[in-house]
Amino acid sequence: MSKFGCMVVFCAFSAAMLQQGATAEVYVVGDSIGWAIPQNGAAAYADWASGKNFKVGDILVFNFVTNQHDVQQVPKASYDACNSNNAIGGMITNGPANVTLISTGAHYFICTFNGHCKAGQKLAISVSGSAGTPGANPPARTPAPTTTPTAPSPPSNQPPGARAPTPSPAPKADGPSAATPTAVTTPPPPPPTSSSNAVFAGLGFGIASVAVGLFV
Repeated sequence: MSKFGCMVVFCAFSAAMLQQGATAEVYVVGDSIGWAIPQNGAAAYADWASGKNFKVGDILVFNFVTNQHDVQQVPKASYDACNSNNAIGGMITNGPANVTLISTGAHYFICTFNGHCKAGQKLAISVSGSAGTPGANPPARTPAPTTTPTAPSPPSNQPPGARAPTPSPAPKADGPSAATPTAVTTPPPPPPTSSSNAVFAGLGFGIASVAVGLFV
């Protein structure tokens, strides 16, 4: 691999390690008590865990001496009964031990040495979303209210349920108005018929004959 390729791989690895270190929290279980039989019983670890915000990716450090204690993750029923029935994962016998939280929800740890759990060497924590992920559970958005159109109410002088009258369409501006009277055109008189012409012609012929007779 070239020097440039090696440098790219190294930078990517360094960035990943820095990001993990910046986002994950490391918790020493019990702080100064360590992982041991506490003097005031199980309340010591309950008080230690209260108020802490454990997230996926965080690391629990169990400080104990090898062959004097161990760490076993168990379900709640086994935690309450202080036994290792239905154990989750393998038992950790070498101390100190680092346990990375890989899932959300309740996590229970006990020491399986005889009498240690019943004496208070037990830890219960609650793990939430991934470390370094702000707003893992954003608030639900409220949908905008839907407005339903309301049908117009009928006039007060109509019975309930009656339909409003449909307005008549306005007349077109370029069409004839119903209020404007239409001019009546009188047809011209018909031309005189052939019988009328014959009467006038005969009358004229008679007058002409009388006139001729007076001058002869």
